Amino acid sequence: MTKKWTTNDFPVGLYNLHPDPSVNFQMNRFYNWTNDKSMLAEMQSSSDAIHSYSDLIKSFIELGESSLEKNKKLKAAYYFRGAEFYMPDSNPDKKKLRKQFISLTCDYYEILEKQHYMIPYQNGYLSAYRISPQNPKGTIVFFGGFDSYVEELFLMCMIFKDAGYDVICFDGPGQGSALEDYNIPMTHEWENPVKSILDYFQLNDITLIGMSLGGYLSLRAAAYEKRVKKVIAYDILADFYDVLTHQIDPIFRDNLKDMMVQEKIDEVNTTLKKLAEHNLMLEWGIMQGLHITGSASPYEFFHRMLSYNSRAFSPLITQDVLLLAGQNDHYVPIKQFTDQILTLTKVRSLTARMFTSEETADTHCQIGNLGLAADVMLNWMDQITTGRRG
Repeated sequence: MTKKWTTNDFPVGLYNLHPDPSVNFQMNRFYNWTNDKSMLAEMQSSSDAIHSYSDLIKSFIELGESSLEKNKKLKAAYYFRGAEFYMPDSNPDKKKLRKQFISLTCDYYEILEKQHYMIPYQNGYLSAYRISPQNPKGTIVFFGGFDSYVEELFLMCMIFKDAGYDVICFDGPGQGSALEDYNIPMTHEWENPVKSILDYFQLNDITLIGMSLGGYLSLRAAAYEKRVKKVIAYDILADFYDVLTHQIDPIFRDNLKDMMVQEKIDEVNTTLKKLAEHNLMLEWGIMQGLHITGSASPYEFFHRMLSYNSRAFSPLITQDVLLLAGQNDHYVPIKQFTDQILTLTKVRSLTARMFTSEETADTHCQIGNLGLAADVMLNWMDQITTGRRG
């Protein structure tokens, strides 16, 4: 593919595709990475029949197969990813759909086998891709968060590459291949997988970008891995336990916190199960959390997430830092943006950018205007590099 990728390859706009906010967000998310407007009409027409995750899975598989028949590889890939996204680990079709998604995206973006690396890590491997231009002006290491596969991020990687950067993107513990193929669970100590990546590729000066929960993970890694010279939290996520409980009614939230402190395991599990029956976002979040952390119960998962808090290590971060946030992020309370700013007391420089509804970028990770987020990141990296040289 000879195309030069730019930030204009992302669409602009957020659409009402489903009445449930979390499902609507994810539908917009998958469309944003394809920029295929036919997806909008297709998802809207199927929306009335989607009342559960089972309905959504069935609909997306059918749409994916129809897209594949029309040789719409990228659109088919993201429909299959959308179906797989909502499947429990016990569903026998989950692995098949994941493999189809990876194969189709690699094929569409012409990712060669020699660009794919398997880096030894613990009892398995981390899957990484290196996408490089001639004479790169710097190296970016990029990864996702709570629910992403690295192949989902290829368009952003292509844009970074065509802007002149050597790009390494990878799945860490609890993500993609590391989780699905080697059963390596998520860890809050993200400096360990980053160290493995930097050691393997012999890198000493990189920009680290983490997306969604990766925003927390990128800051954590930068605190302990000084080969990271610039770090971007895309978006900011300073307290993941707060994100999880943000989806719960404040009265239940306070009761849950008391039960967690008192280690009332059975009561916590019972309460979360009941709450999830009436909240699709919480139902999916618990299912996904159990899967990526290898937790045996909702209590164990929520308890592990208490460690995902940036307050303790933020004063150790000494690099150039860019924080991104959406003004109306329905996952991450905006207070975390200001809280994170206040704790970064030793950074070399700090830039904070809050996206607004007027920019169609006020959602989580700027779904609705990913191109603007990419422009902000690229401009910041160029400015910091120029400033150093100056």
